[in-house]
Amino acid sequence: MQVGRGRIRVDPLVVDSLLGCVMAVVTVTYGRQAHAAQYQGEGWPSFGVLAIALSLAVNLPLVLRGRAPWVAFGISCGALAVYTAAGFQPSTNLWAPLLACYTVIVRSPARRAAWAAAATATAWAAAGLAARLSVELSLTQAALGVGVVWAWARGSRRLAQRNVQLAELTAQLRREQELRAQHAIAQERLRIARELHDVVAHHLSALAVQAGLAEYVFASDPAAARQAVVSVGSSSRQALEEMRGLLGVLRTGTESPDEENLYRSAPGLEALDELVRRTRASGLDVTWSVSGQWRPLPSGVDLCAYRIVQEALTNSMKHAGPGARISIGLGFGSDLLTCEVTSRGGTAPAAELPSTGLGLIGMRERARLYGGSLRAGPRTEGGFEVVFTVPLAPLDTAGGA
Repeated sequence: MQVGRGRIRVDPLVVDSLLGCVMAVVTVTYGRQAHAAQYQGEGWPSFGVLAIALSLAVNLPLVLRGRAPWVAFGISCGALAVYTAAGFQPSTNLWAPLLACYTVIVRSPARRAAWAAAATATAWAAAGLAARLSVELSLTQAALGVGVVWAWARGSRRLAQRNVQLAELTAQLRREQELRAQHAIAQERLRIARELHDVVAHHLSALAVQAGLAEYVFASDPAAARQAVVSVGSSSRQALEEMRGLLGVLRTGTESPDEENLYRSAPGLEALDELVRRTRASGLDVTWSVSGQWRPLPSGVDLCAYRIVQEALTNSMKHAGPGARISIGLGFGSDLLTCEVTSRGGTAPAAELPSTGLGLIGMRERARLYGGSLRAGPRTEGGFEVVFTVPLAPLDTAGGA
């Protein structure tokens, strides 16, 4: 017997043992008392040692019905047949074979169970005839008794099969939920990694370039050095602001998620002018232009376009160096946003900043996230270009999205 979570779980063998012993004791006790009070006067044989032994053989096999149902049924039903053939009053031993038959029907397919039902019905009919009942009554008794057990047992079998199927489905759903949770965690970690890379890499690259410029012209051009130091402070404050926004997203509770709130503190193309200004402070010649009708973008697409432009400028600061000319072109079509960042010329920095290649990976991931595409690589006429397109909601006739 086991106790767990408010339930008492008893070994089925213990239950079957108690059931078999109790039925054997009750049957023997009832048989002796009934013979002394009634059956002796009707001419039935004495309920002696042989009757007791056969009664025990009919009832005690119920101990095995959980472990070996067919063995228990065969012994019990066979002992009942011998008991009836010996001429003893059979009504005292009818129930144990019926219970063994129930177990066989529950545990076996319908074809095999039908043989057990037929054998039990035959034993019951023979017992009814031996008990001096009419043929009709004996057959009716056998049909009703076995029919009720058949219906009950088959219903229990179907219920057990459904319970097994439900348990398997529950386990499968639990595994799928765990996989979905792991996938969601991986996606969130990837999103956080992209944001951290874009924010940290861009601003630290800008700080490194501006600090190097200030050191380089510290003696020859104090005004330029002072301007570079001012740009360092501005870039630092901007980095802190974006980091606070990102940390605010991470600290947002999951009880009432708000998809729009994920990007509320994040920059978009509206902040492109400030981004260009900071990049110019690093010694790069940056220009940008817009073609088509400027319109507000969905927050996710807006952040995606901004981060791609930011990463392209970061790569230019790392590898092109001062004097590079960078042009940014935004094209607003009726159902497509196109962004092109092209860098030309420039002198490579004295100590080129290390690169992990994660920037290009992150840009491509962002583009795919919104159904867009990205192409990045050197230009045939020199320089480097990044071209990004993403589909937008089409404009209506009034010019709105």
